[in-house]
Amino acid sequence: MHEITPFTIEIPEEQIDDLHSRIRNTRWPESECVDDWSQGIPLAYTKELANYWLNEYDWRTCEVKLNSFAQYITSLQDLDIHFIHQRSPHDNAFPLLITHGWPGSIVEFHKIIDPLTNPTKYGGKEEDAFHVVCPTLPGYGFSGKPTRTGWGVEKIAEAWDELMVRLGYEKYGAQGGDWGAAVTTQIGRNIGHCEGIHLNMPIGRPTAEALQEPTDADKQALERLTHYQQWDSGYSKQQMTRPQTIGYGLVDSPVGQMSWIIEKFWSWMDCDGHPENILTKNELLDNVMMYWLTASGASSARLYWESFGSFGGGEKVEIPTGVASFPGEILQSPRTWCEESYNITHWTNMSKGGHFAAFEQPELLIADLRSFFKQL
Repeated sequence: MHEITPFTIEIPEEQIDDLHSRIRNTRWPESECVDDWSQGIPLAYTKELANYWLNEYDWRTCEVKLNSFAQYITSLQDLDIHFIHQRSPHDNAFPLLITHGWPGSIVEFHKIIDPLTNPTKYGGKEEDAFHVVCPTLPGYGFSGKPTRTGWGVEKIAEAWDELMVRLGYEKYGAQGGDWGAAVTTQIGRNIGHCEGIHLNMPIGRPTAEALQEPTDADKQALERLTHYQQWDSGYSKQQMTRPQTIGYGLVDSPVGQMSWIIEKFWSWMDCDGHPENILTKNELLDNVMMYWLTASGASSARLYWESFGSFGGGEKVEIPTGVASFPGEILQSPRTWCEESYNITHWTNMSKGGHFAAFEQPELLIADLRSFFKQL
């Protein structure tokens, strides 16, 4: 019998002291040569955020918030995996597995877990209730770090199915964006215990028609793809090819880790040019801390080395698939692109929101999850 051990986040004060001394001793580069973010996260804002991190940010507030959820560790395929397992007070709740990506974490889900598990407290109905399971990806946060190769998307999908069965769920739904979308897609392909999947970053490839006679939606999607490849994908090329090399800087320098992550929040959120138009400094830093405190700059990057090819390949998902399409998403795949990869039974074009759906627009995501899974 595999043990499931309760887990509480308890970061020693020495770790916070070490963080503070490293921020104080940051060796700064000179300012960028442009007056926008086109060369990366600007020096002035990086210094402002670092100063806040040092002098005002309180990790303990985040720790208390995360510890309000039931957390556990269990060994899956010989690796310790950390997960939130928040059961609903409603007996007939539907089990829902939610997976984060990079540079996100379980912090992204703190606004949606309570309304999903306890809808009657938030103006919903009892039949809208879910039992929510949020695992932390291998090499991320408080999960174990693989010491050998092989922990790619396919293995994670198998491990997550094993986790749900171990928790007593013979049938469940799965949700994800970013790497969470790749893992959820693979769960949908494996004819296991999953009844349906919901994605906020569906993985679609341009159709032959889109390349020959593109519609306006095709043109927009192709433009986004080109922009991503030219200006926004350097992080993935580095993590995909040399995760160990980038890891030294990320694990040693808090400002290095922070800037590596926050630039992507600026780029991928629907935030009108500034991350704090959507999330507070505290929220941004809560997520950064999941990488800093666990020294997972290199281990998280290795997932790109293992699995970057898993985006967009593989056979069609035949189980029901719901999609919440947010306008600020990195790659804006139209429905026609996605229908070759998924059995889409539900599609919602969202009015606002970007890559970090649960973090940016929790109410919209919750409503869409209820709407899709009600059909099942």
